[in-house]
Amino acid sequence: MQFIRGIVNLPPGYKGCVATIGNFDGIHLGHQAVIGQLAEEAADLRLPSMLISFEPQPMEYFQPAKAPARLTRLREKLQALRRFSVDQVLCLSFNRALAQMPAELFIKDILVDALKIKYLVVGDDFRFGKDRVGDFTMLQKAGEQFGFQVVNMHTFSIDGERVSSTRIRKALEAGDLQSATRLLGREYRMSGRVVHGEKLGRELGFPTANIELHRRATPLQGIFVVEVYGLEGEPLPGVASLGTRPTVGGTKAILEVFLFDFDQDIYGKHLQVGFLKKLRDEENYDSLEALTTQIQKDVDQAKAYFKKN
Repeated sequence: MQFIRGIVNLPPGYKGCVATIGNFDGIHLGHQAVIGQLAEEAADLRLPSMLISFEPQPMEYFQPAKAPARLTRLREKLQALRRFSVDQVLCLSFNRALAQMPAELFIKDILVDALKIKYLVVGDDFRFGKDRVGDFTMLQKAGEQFGFQVVNMHTFSIDGERVSSTRIRKALEAGDLQSATRLLGREYRMSGRVVHGEKLGRELGFPTANIELHRRATPLQGIFVVEVYGLEGEPLPGVASLGTRPTVGGTKAILEVFLFDFDQDIYGKHLQVGFLKKLRDEENYDSLEALTTQIQKDVDQAKAYFKKN
């Protein structure tokens, strides 16, 4: 899979593609169905399949305070996509120039002239261009004019309801990891690099890996049974805290993972944390002693989970 950051970095003499456009937050089963739809057409036309996405996501640009917590950052999205038949990922910088670009110009300059697109899959509610005047009908008319086909994304449903990033986000917020796993087609994961923290866990007898998330907001919070990837012998079992640590006056969301029977130096390692079961919500304790007692209970519960499963 080739990652292309911006139109200027397209390979010289680009010959065309079949493509889909969207946020693709989570790369859930609905997205995977679209990727399969695209792969079939790419094989028929003997062209590369391309997924076109934006950084930041449009709502994060226009209304950052109201934008929902992402399921996947860009790096996590690319990690997930490597499992599927995607030849190229084009990341367009969503900035003032792109936000103000007329829809007709987006079609002509980007889709037609730069990408030489032959087949495009989008949702029938897809909007684009300045003031969001571009829509599915406009794309179909442009396709007739410039010689590319525009089709709807196939709807993918589970239990009679469409699979969507919003639905997964609600499941995670409710601590329903089982439902989130069904909709994603895999366990929910977050990733980041291990950085130095305040060493509080070590003082309490539970040394943790502090994982830098680079997120404005997280789609879930609490104490979880987890598996960690990125270290020898993976997956490694553990228990994780994702939250602000109110007992010690924290305000920024932090992911801390305690790995069972593990004492290696892993600072600087990039890890993926898979969330298996929510144990409880984050709580504020009157003392560090009370917090330590609860952490031991969490560890015992997590170990019991792994023994049972």
